[in-house]
Amino acid sequence: MTNLSTARNQHQHPAAGVGPANGGEPQDASYRQIKYEVHQKLIAELDPVKIGQQRAEHQREMLEDAISQLLLREGITLPRPARQTLIQELCNEVLGFGPLEPLLSDPSISEIMVNTPNEVYVERSGVLEESGVRFRDDAHIMAIVDKILAPLNRRIDESSPMVDARLPSGYRVNVIVPPLALRGPAITIRKFFNDRFALDDMVRIGTLSQEVAEFLKACVAARLNILIAGGTGSGKTTLLNALSAFIPPGERVVTIEDPAELQLKGKHVVSLETRPPTIEGKHQVTQRELVVNALRMRPDRIIVGEVRAGEAFDMMQAMNTGHEGSICTVHANTPRDALARIENMVLMAGFDLPVRAIREQIASAIHLIVYIGRMRDGVRRITHVSEVSGMEQQTVTMQDLFVFEQAGIDKEGRILGRLTPTGLPPRFMERITQAGIELKPDLFRRPGGW
Repeated sequence: MTNLSTARNQHQHPAAGVGPANGGEPQDASYRQIKYEVHQKLIAELDPVKIGQQRAEHQREMLEDAISQLLLREGITLPRPARQTLIQELCNEVLGFGPLEPLLSDPSISEIMVNTPNEVYVERSGVLEESGVRFRDDAHIMAIVDKILAPLNRRIDESSPMVDARLPSGYRVNVIVPPLALRGPAITIRKFFNDRFALDDMVRIGTLSQEVAEFLKACVAARLNILIAGGTGSGKTTLLNALSAFIPPGERVVTIEDPAELQLKGKHVVSLETRPPTIEGKHQVTQRELVVNALRMRPDRIIVGEVRAGEAFDMMQAMNTGHEGSICTVHANTPRDALARIENMVLMAGFDLPVRAIREQIASAIHLIVYIGRMRDGVRRITHVSEVSGMEQQTVTMQDLFVFEQAGIDKEGRILGRLTPTGLPPRFMERITQAGIELKPDLFRRPGGW
């Protein structure tokens, strides 16, 4: 380890570059050297057991005091802003996840993407931007990865170079390392917030119209089976959470996820989560096994956070045998593509069924497809609400009930438009009426007539 006096001497005349750059760590080379050296010395001197016995706020106080004493003992003087930054960043390194800490605590950030030590991106309001945060090198990234995974009893190395896990905070983390990641270890963290969006909030920010919100509320209350489709990060889980608020409180709901992301607020909710295989490749529990088990738990509704494989077959069976009102999400590019993906997943279950039989199952199980997408302006909007209306020969038939029609773009680059009814009322309207729900007579009337 380089002697601290070397770094101190290099820093006797502070360079102009000292200080945070774009929200990241100071860019001055001598500062980074001091930070590294002080960090190494702290690790050697700290008593982790003693610190671990303290409450969180006291841990930080002890650490700040230890850093101040170390700087004083080594004769390191820094400008006040740089000193405060150094103490904060070293506390983050020891007690948290290093450079990721300010990003994790920023409520405006929904996703964090570490591509390389010098490329860390975040998503704010649906738009990607470079954060300015920097890691020292690949080893620094791996040290943070180890801190993330250690409490989860997970590991990552060349023999097992991918991991997908859920942090205690509920955030989802994905890590991939060489040899699969050619530029070095990459981290992706998707944040989920306790202050979830209600459907009225989604109306306010333009995700859907008030009329469509009322229609979707009625569909949930009337126990229609709903498939929410969309691309990665389009808001499928947020929409599912919002719709779940309209499940009657007396119903028993079983959720199945990989990993757990839903935040249902109902009183009678049982949450199930898959289990990855151990290092030896044993003890894995798949979504399909959980769906089968859920059927034995007397559920009124089953919610699958994301249908990915053979569990689609069991979900279709459940929807067709008394578990109506279920909601699932699926990755897809269009409403029609969502049905094709479900069909392929059923085939993945390994049953030797004719394609027509599979499509008949799908047509009778799913009533409504809600497609949500993230548009060019970063806003997530529902673009299609489509009914699965039946079968014609070998084809599952669909009809769009509402379609987003773009009217232009404003000065800020925000897309203008609204969900417009197509003029076709759904064939399941009788079910909504039988549930005692009244909708506006002109809800499905297209502007200008039928």
